[in-house]
Amino acid sequence: MNTPRTPPSRQRRALLRAAVGGVLLGPLLAIAQTREKEKVNLATVPIGRMDLPWWRKRFEASLEQVRQVRNHQPELVWLGDSITQNWERSSPQPWADYQPIWQREYGRYHPLNLGFIGDTTSSVLWRLDHGQVKGLSPKVLILLIGANNLGRPHWGAHLTVPGIEAVVSKVHDLLPQTHVLLLGVLPSKRSAWISAETRKINAALAQRYAGSARVRFVDVGQVLLGADGQPDPQRYLEGHAPHQTVLLHPDAQGMERIAQAIAPTVAALMQPSR
Repeated sequence: MNTPRTPPSRQRRALLRAAVGGVLLGPLLAIAQTREKEKVNLATVPIGRMDLPWWRKRFEASLEQVRQVRNHQPELVWLGDSITQNWERSSPQPWADYQPIWQREYGRYHPLNLGFIGDTTSSVLWRLDHGQVKGLSPKVLILLIGANNLGRPHWGAHLTVPGIEAVVSKVHDLLPQTHVLLLGVLPSKRSAWISAETRKINAALAQRYAGSARVRFVDVGQVLLGADGQPDPQRYLEGHAPHQTVLLHPDAQGMERIAQAIAPTVAALMQPSR
């Protein structure tokens, strides 16, 4: 009985190349392409946080608040994360007392604060999908989101920019008559990577919405920087605590600077369309 001879190694390699080129390569490429299509950018996917009791409670309370203001429509809505939620804070310390500034800058617009600590673009998308602005029709919505994408999720600019764009598109779908004032991700002191990604995000958003009739993009972060071009600790909440190495949340005066910087834009957007 003749035993089949094993082809020499060179011949085996040639046969393998022929098999891959003629038979296997097509299916392998198809599988790779399918897997590539299946990759999902989580920054663009609605993801709720209802497993967190405090978040669920705040979300349910916000829905009730939205229902209550429908008879007296807010002209202005702030939508975002903890930086936005901080507008609700009151304190004997002037640097942590946001409410007087909120009332002075926005009280005439009957404003509504829809900021949630820790939210990412995906969290905001989930809130919008679950009735967060149902029944509202503000003249202006100020959107400030993206800082938390760069934190624990570690979603860089290539993921976060589409996430922010998805939020803007969702706002347009739900509030077609509302002007969107999109603020750039604010400068922070967390890591060199986060600072670099922040700059990339803001550059991409500035290009994306340049000349847009529906979105006004403003990179307002410079009002939080010191003379050295770095985040000024005295304009951040964390900077008022000893031995802090992280700067993320503007203090009350920092938010006042932001409010004053965007005030002309807000006033212009509040004007009736001609």
